[in-house]
Amino acid sequence: MAINVTRWTIAVLLLLSVLPSVFGLYFYLEGSEQKCFSEELPKETMVTGEYSAEEWNEETQKFVPNRDIQLEVVVEEMPSGNRVYGQKLAPKGQFKFTSAETGEHTICLFTASAGWFSSSKIRLNLELTIRDIMEDENDSQEGSWSDMAERVRELNRKVGEIRREQSYLRDHESEFRDKSESTNSRTVIWTIIQLVVLGVTCATQLRSLRRFFETKKLV
Repeated sequence: MAINVTRWTIAVLLLLSVLPSVFGLYFYLEGSEQKCFSEELPKETMVTGEYSAEEWNEETQKFVPNRDIQLEVVVEEMPSGNRVYGQKLAPKGQFKFTSAETGEHTICLFTASAGWFSSSKIRLNLELTIRDIMEDENDSQEGSWSDMAERVRELNRKVGEIRREQSYLRDHESEFRDKSESTNSRTVIWTIIQLVVLGVTCATQLRSLRRFFETKKLV
């Protein structure tokens, strides 16, 4: 059974290494509405967000760019609530942050300039790229690549993806193991307490029964 699970895990990791870690989506913000979504990130993983915000124009009946839009992005670690990133940004641009610890991260976006009773409607296009921090450093140091070097870099990127997923699984496995050991310890302690209480109860009942028999001169 363990061999099958291991093979299945390796197959999943290989599949994830082939797929690019790029996620594109768009959503709407109305007034002061805030949109949040979560992402499980291993330690020392860089996330780059490319975004563009457009506002609904009643005259043209379509979404158009507006330089007055001020977007705010807040990233926090969960469940600790530690803030990893928080900036007010232009209506179009890029933001980056690096995860300090393995775990769930929430990414929240909202328009900082919108008031409580604002009726503006914003369409936000967002593309997230998730990669190992070492890959970003290597890309910044190298300028141009030949065809062979480009293939080598792609292989290195896939290996980095596998390493990132393995690190993520290893951290979660360690956390699950610690929780299991803690649960087992509490179960053993509770079982011992139950046995002690049961023993004391039985001894008390036997003593009371013996006294009853002695009082009735049955023994």
